Amino acid sequence: MSRRIPWVEKYRPRKLSEVVNQEEAKKALLDWINSWEKGKPSKKAVLLAGPPGIGKTTLAYALANERGYEVLELNASDVRTGERIRQVIGSSMKMGSLFGFRGRIILFDEVDGLNVREDRGGLAAIVELIRESTWPIIMTANNPWDPKFRELREEAEVIQLKPLSVDDIVTILRRICNNEGIKCEEDALRLIAEASGGDVRAAINDLQAVAEGKRVLTKDDVAITERAHQYDMFKILDRVFHARRFDEARSVTFLPSFDWENYYPWALDNVPTVYAKSPEALSDALDNLSLSDVIRGRIMKTQGWELMPYMLELATAGIALVRNKPPLARFIRLSFPERIRLLAKTKETRQLRDALINRLRAELHASSSEVSLYYIPLLRLMASSDMFRKKLLDRLTKVLGYSLDSVEKALGIEVDRGAEGSRVEHKSAKRSGQ
Repeated sequence: MSRRIPWVEKYRPRKLSEVVNQEEAKKALLDWINSWEKGKPSKKAVLLAGPPGIGKTTLAYALANERGYEVLELNASDVRTGERIRQVIGSSMKMGSLFGFRGRIILFDEVDGLNVREDRGGLAAIVELIRESTWPIIMTANNPWDPKFRELREEAEVIQLKPLSVDDIVTILRRICNNEGIKCEEDALRLIAEASGGDVRAAINDLQAVAEGKRVLTKDDVAITERAHQYDMFKILDRVFHARRFDEARSVTFLPSFDWENYYPWALDNVPTVYAKSPEALSDALDNLSLSDVIRGRIMKTQGWELMPYMLELATAGIALVRNKPPLARFIRLSFPERIRLLAKTKETRQLRDALINRLRAELHASSSEVSLYYIPLLRLMASSDMFRKKLLDRLTKVLGYSLDSVEKALGIEVDRGAEGSRVEHKSAKRSGQ
């Protein structure tokens, strides 16, 4: 049996002329590579900007293929720290290209996926490599206009791709149907194009899902619902639990709205409810979710983002493909995670407490954990004493610039003022709320 080829790859444009309706971007990209080939690059890097699925990466590969360049691609999801970026790409810039290519293009995909605070030195490493590079560098980003990417934008020529219209996407889908020998109704293609939200990649995937193996595609064959970016966590989990195949469960991780950090508490809270009638299914799902969390911890500790696919597969397919999976109703009753609900309720208090800890940390030259463990309980005890309460609370309100109520919340005390306004009772906050 032959391997099924995704149409997104099978019909990926190989030349710039095959890229639909991005004439201004193609011209700017050609002008830039021409300046490189003349030895006088206007900028050492370009930044292709635009929403997901409109062909940024495709445009880079089409240019490389047309001009005879080898592509070395890195993705922000896999290579995030400065050390890892230098390790992977630094030596490549000093080496010649292989297999007769005229040169090498460095493609750094989804650079706006870097977190300036959490991905240690990643952004600075890219800026440094751009300045030192002897090869052209192409970067892609959905939204590079965040102020934190200012330095990166200054090192690159920004080329904005425009969103594709429904007619543009219909043209691409019709071309694929003709090549596949499928007779398609115009209304069917338009339905797919409209549901894609301008995402060509999503439209092609939807087309393959409903048209592959057919000779005729009608409007009745198309059952496209809301597009990926409109999926909330209820719909994402519903798709995972109903999945019967590995790729079906894993596909939710490609949705633009998929938030893997937010996904965990949702899955953990709902797995016991969905699989309540099958101990084997419940055991498998929780085991796989636990193993996924172990890998997540490993990633956070070592910054080994190449492990992320395994983490996501265990968290999605791992809870969908389980032993003795019970028959599920068409509509599963899913609940909002209690942990997130509680965190939302206590958000203001936690922010006030963090501000108090940070100020005390600076004043006392102590670590945050020391302040939290030793000094906050001491202040709370002092605030419960008539001897120290007024002076302490007045001082804290002045230092923090907060109201009296806010300071009391930050300390984790509940205040009950009597009719005379003088009687005060304090109750320590629970340790779990600290």
